[in-house]
Amino acid sequence: MDMSSVINARHGAEAETEMMTASMMEMVFFSSTNTALYSSMWVPKNIGQYAGTCIFLILLATILRALLALKAWKEAAWLDAEFKRRYVTVAGKLPKSERISSDSKRMILTENGVEEEVMVVAKSGMEVRPWRLSIDPVRALLDTIIAGVGWLLMLSIMTMNVGYFLSVLGGTFLGSLVLGRYSSRESH
Repeated sequence: MDMSSVINARHGAEAETEMMTASMMEMVFFSSTNTALYSSMWVPKNIGQYAGTCIFLILLATILRALLALKAWKEAAWLDAEFKRRYVTVAGKLPKSERISSDSKRMILTENGVEEEVMVVAKSGMEVRPWRLSIDPVRALLDTIIAGVGWLLMLSIMTMNVGYFLSVLGGTFLGSLVLGRYSSRESH
């Protein structure tokens, strides 16, 4: 049974859809200097425009790595600021204010005023930090920008153009080489 008899045996629209699906599933990399990127308006018409498109993708991938490093830096700064706000009194020690009021001869006034014995509380596992207007909208904006840039890079790779694919890999390498030490261990 050949393909034409199979098509004739089926209804027209159903057979056409099945053939389109089979041809669309074949995904191979190709090399072309006139592959559209993001829209039909962005189609390189010569080798210079194609090189410019590849340079754009290298810069976009490098920007993604910079955004990941920025997010890691901001997260570390926010966590440090939060830990600097956490103090508790040490059990078994009277605060200086109570010792001062009970024994005025042993009064100690420091540059910070009356002091108490305190220690910084260390992180002891998974905990939810409080929602803060000064932190969470910035975090959400950074995450949204990172996702958007990442999806733009993904769409460029989905064109299956070898030059675009290698440009994204080159930009990722360049960004990691320059800024990778600033990224958190969890980032990709």
